[in-house]
Amino acid sequence: MQLVVARIGRAHGIKGEVTVEVRTDEPELRLGPGAVLTTDPAAVGPLTVETGRVHSGRLLLRFEGVKDRTAAEALRNTLLISDVDPGASPEDPEEFYDHQLVDLDVVLADGTGIGRITEITHLPSQDLFIVERPDGSEVMIPFVEEIVTSIDLDEQRAVIDPPPGLIDDSEAVVASSREDEEDAR
Repeated sequence: MQLVVARIGRAHGIKGEVTVEVRTDEPELRLGPGAVLTTDPAAVGPLTVETGRVHSGRLLLRFEGVKDRTAAEALRNTLLISDVDPGASPEDPEEFYDHQLVDLDVVLADGTGIGRITEITHLPSQDLFIVERPDGSEVMIPFVEEIVTSIDLDEQRAVIDPPPGLIDDSEAVVASSREDEEDAR
């Protein structure tokens, strides 16, 4: 199975380094020196990581054969793809690979269906499930313990306990109406 693990950003310096937008929870494993990554567009790669370091909170990589800023800048916006064993799981039982979560059914504790996870978005503060509702609309659900109460890979479902307004717009209207009434008092 192949997974997108990073996107190449702008060139950094003059010696061929690039900034990288990490899209994996295991950058040290997937983006470490010696890692061979396929690319999208395919004509660019494969690329082999020569060195990596963190600078001002950003991961910088240098690839074999990329020796100057011009060559590094030509890689901008290239997606880096890693081969992952589909049966592999992270060491921590409370962690999951994105490919394990995509296509899970999202349900409430009482079994009410909400939708299906179509994508995982990694933000600096938390990860989000992008969930496609049966009507085709999408809802974003923060992947935090208070909301996502369990992940059952055997049953292929994620159980959630959403706060008012996260799933149903009518709940948000009711909650905001209450706030408006309180403000008016």
